Amino acid sequence: MNADKSAPGRYASPPCMAAEVDPAYFDRMAVDPDQACDTARWRRFERERLRAERLALSADLRSELAARVAGHLDGFLAAHVGMVAGRIVSGYWPIKGELDLRPWLTALHEKGAVIALPVVEERAEPLVFRRWQPGMTMERGHWNIPVPPATAERVAPAIALSPLVGWDGAGFRLGYGGGYFDRTLAASFPRPLVIGVGLQAARLATIYPQPHDIPMSAILTEDGPQVDRGSDQ
Repeated sequence: MNADKSAPGRYASPPCMAAEVDPAYFDRMAVDPDQACDTARWRRFERERLRAERLALSADLRSELAARVAGHLDGFLAAHVGMVAGRIVSGYWPIKGELDLRPWLTALHEKGAVIALPVVEERAEPLVFRRWQPGMTMERGHWNIPVPPATAERVAPAIALSPLVGWDGAGFRLGYGGGYFDRTLAASFPRPLVIGVGLQAARLATIYPQPHDIPMSAILTEDGPQVDRGSDQ
């Protein structure tokens, strides 16, 4: 550990030492419990930092960034999927400064796509997806997030958006730490085309992936596609 607490670019009490581990030497299988513990602390710190930076953006700027991401999503789907009519696309209800893509989901609905939203029905279990349409009466779900009512049709998305707190160039996502999205992907067969959406500024050198982490099929930011693992799927 560096004893010089005044060194530039360092915190007096860093949350862990994970940031000092070269990713090339990182224990991907997490057999080192100290390293896994350090990674968990580092992730908590980065979540808090990135969320604070996102919330500091003005509402107008977030709307502008969301519109840019929506345009890139249109281009990505046109190139990789083609017509969206009849396809099941899962979005998300924005919270905590996430990019609001509900206008884009509404436009997809008008083009004939089936729109779904993820729902936590059982804690620590995979998400389920309920059909959503603009103007639908919602109910309060886990974390008080609005979700389609229990009477809504359950569907299995072919395309799923995943909001990113942070991300890396290998396609791994830093989320809120609940593990719901990874748990859902692990239980999905066939697995949907998963598109992580977030801010360019939220890119990390690595999230120090653990065995349970599942990479996104693609990652898009306001600057366009950053990761496209289509050939690996």
